Amino acid sequence: MKKNNLKKFRSGFIALVGAPNAGKSTLLNRALGEKISITSKKPQTTRNRIIGVVHRPMSQLVFIDTPGVHRARGPLNVRIVDVALSALGEVDMVLIIVDAS
Repeated sequence: MKKNNLKKFRSGFIALVGAPNAGKSTLLNRALGEKISITSKKPQTTRNRIIGVVHRPMSQLVFIDTPGVHRARGPLNVRIVDVALSALGEVDMVLIIVDAS
């Protein structure tokens, strides 16, 4: 990449956050054009962050697929929600995903 193009190059970190089964992993897979994040009708399929990078000619988007945010009951669910919420302070943008169906 040429030096003057480096000034125009943009990048950012984007957290995908929402309730369980809102479509966060599906959105990540669609954005990447490949299945890197497991999707299921079972809540809490994603238990850790999944990172996917979208490359464009003048930009790079780093998506962070987070576990579903919900009222946690039990130590495992508390940890899962903590994983999701901890991403909020580490990104440039938060996309809140809502199931509109």
